[in-house]
Amino acid sequence: MSWDPAQYELFAAERARPFHDLVAQIPSRDPREVVDLGCGPGTVTATLADRWPSAHVYGLDSAPSMIGAASALIRPGHLEFGLGDLAAWRPDPESVDVIVSNAALQWVPGHADLLPAWAAALRPGGTVAIQVPVSGWLPAMNAIRDLATSPEWADQLAPAASGVGPRTVSPVLAADEYLDILARAGLAVNVWETTYLHVLPGDDPVLEWFAGTGLRPYLTALADDGAALADFRAQVAGLLRAAYPRRPYGTVLPFPRLFVVASRVS
Repeated sequence: MSWDPAQYELFAAERARPFHDLVAQIPSRDPREVVDLGCGPGTVTATLADRWPSAHVYGLDSAPSMIGAASALIRPGHLEFGLGDLAAWRPDPESVDVIVSNAALQWVPGHADLLPAWAAALRPGGTVAIQVPVSGWLPAMNAIRDLATSPEWADQLAPAASGVGPRTVSPVLAADEYLDILARAGLAVNVWETTYLHVLPGDDPVLEWFAGTGLRPYLTALADDGAALADFRAQVAGLLRAAYPRRPYGTVLPFPRLFVVASRVS
């Protein structure tokens, strides 16, 4: 699946707000090593370097296009980025002070198995901070999946739809499950959920929002067939206009998110 940093950043302020709300709850002071797993284009990762000017901040992402965009933000020795799969990241015990993963783990099946190792990687006083969209059954995602698996599109989009079909179980866990895993790993855990009501400007803003995230597998699958891609986008746009009608002041997109902040007591 290809990622488009420019498309993702169309709603940069709305996408950044959960990150800042997450980081605001991190109690760790003066960390030395900070890792952002699934850093995307690096713009919010850079704010970690501003927050902790004495830390070494490292952003990891599996998309070359995202790391390419982030490379413009590098501050040698202070803010750096690398290409890699967060599911394969294996930190040494007690080697990291803060681990952040914002809106990335929903793409990683079985990511709960990673959390004990992340907890073990924390130094005393360190924190794991996670935010995941709880968007698997939003009207937008239902509409997109139902269209992609319809008779008209199933043949072309079967590879993209595998694993994300209409009744697929999301890899995102319930809030209490994250709490249990990290508390059993010896961390003090703070968990909460928030639904943001994003008021989006412009024409077809919900389409443009998901074109940067949940629509990407389907758009990538049709990238070599311009006519089919345009047709599919137009059909998705119509469904999303019906599900999220435009109002005089914009289009409202309710978007629920789950936050987990877990710290190792000094």
